[in-house]
Amino acid sequence: MRNPDPDLAARRIDEPAVPPLDDAARFSAVARRDRSADGQFVYAVRTTGIYCRPSCAARPALRENISFHPTCAAAEDAGFRPCRRCRPNEASLAERQAEAVARACRTIEAAETPPALADLAASASLSPYHFHRVFKQVTGVTPRAYGEGRRATRAAEELRQAGTVTEAIYGAGYGAASRFYAAAPGRLGMTPTAYRRGGEGAAIRFAVGACSLGHVLVAATDRGVCAILLGDDPDALLRDLQDRFPKAALTGGDPGFEAVVGQVIGLVEAPGTAPGLPLDIGGTAFQQRVWQALRAIPPGRTATYAEVARAIGAPAAARAVALACGANPIAVAVPCHRVVRGDGSLSGYRWGVARKRALLDRERDPADRP
Repeated sequence: MRNPDPDLAARRIDEPAVPPLDDAARFSAVARRDRSADGQFVYAVRTTGIYCRPSCAARPALRENISFHPTCAAAEDAGFRPCRRCRPNEASLAERQAEAVARACRTIEAAETPPALADLAASASLSPYHFHRVFKQVTGVTPRAYGEGRRATRAAEELRQAGTVTEAIYGAGYGAASRFYAAAPGRLGMTPTAYRRGGEGAAIRFAVGACSLGHVLVAATDRGVCAILLGDDPDALLRDLQDRFPKAALTGGDPGFEAVVGQVIGLVEAPGTAPGLPLDIGGTAFQQRVWQALRAIPPGRTATYAEVARAIGAPAAARAVALACGANPIAVAVPCHRVVRGDGSLSGYRWGVARKRALLDRERDPADRP
């Protein structure tokens, strides 16, 4: 997943087309000032000659004075003019805010040092407090956390290329090495030097076991399980792990690790059970928010990408949520298989849609199974 980024303005990409509303449902949306109805229709008031968005804050008119129109052009063709309060013929407030946040994200990404909150807010023509609230609402993280995530990403890239760790730290925009080292374990899952050397010096235990879905590779650091990979070919699973950490000290066939592998296989066979496993989950701040939200989806239930985005307070970030699900390296224990498209169909799954369907079927109540 990218951190919340210029694609943030792309919203609800996995939701199905909204079915047409009848007039009763439209009036109910107007009475509730329902923002989700914006863009589906506008309503016009005969006594004022004005048309508005469904979410307009103006006091609703009497039902008999209201007519509904599919577009602004249709309302204007009928002789109505746009409301000056909600500006239905312009971009919505949510769209303007998403665009302002996208611009701020680009500014943060291009800056060598983190821009001040006041400067970002001024560029968006908002107060610092309001900008901070809007930024978190759109992205799910604060401007500071977003900046830290971008710096950490740059640092990871620099660590692969720079001659020394110190060069990478300052090249990524850290003013003090201590700040980077304080955040490195959570971002990299190992020391910066080990990460730069492809995991050199890191101790990772692993084992491959057979399960009803093929094979499962389980890997763990001393902090917890860092990978659960599913597939048909054990050698391919091992190559995947080696590609992640080509110079890590990978130890296989550890008898003491068999109990952990057994727990994971049990979780694959009965994915609705509580995992009870310590996890070593790296990733960006946004990815970790998504993965935490996935773990909150009850067994036997599913959620759409848009619903997960709303759950983490970032309703415009459905695409970023989908990318975070695709980046999840811990199958089943972080249940990205419980996320589906807006129409309920199964979208792509890193370990195959057939496995996703099987995991969901196993979580369903026996009475609900086909």
